[in-house]
Amino acid sequence: MTSDTAPADTIGFDDFLKVDIRVGTIVSAEPFPEARKPAFRLVIDFGPEIGRKKSSAQITVRHSLDELVGRQVMAVVNFPARQIGPMRSEVLTLGFPDDEGNVVLAALSQPVPNGGRLF
Repeated sequence: MTSDTAPADTIGFDDFLKVDIRVGTIVSAEPFPEARKPAFRLVIDFGPEIGRKKSSAQITVRHSLDELVGRQVMAVVNFPARQIGPMRSEVLTLGFPDDEGNVVLAALSQPVPNGGRLF
């Protein structure tokens, strides 16, 4: 699948800084059968300043529960929480679509401390 959307409008650096993207480690991953689209319920540790946050992630096609615990992921931590079925998703876990539109988690090339901010 190729992206058929045009690049977003140009923004200033101050606008970029408003989006708080942090790294965290998945400490819990469970099925989330109550979600409308197939998803996993994640608990992600973002370190002492942010703590542990919940996320509903539609990553069931390209990722298995077995591989997720202990994996570092990136997430937007300053969006308002969203109600997804019976849970409040507190962060937006980031990924990219593969050729078929299935989400692949955005990955780090090396481990970094939890809570680190993308810049």
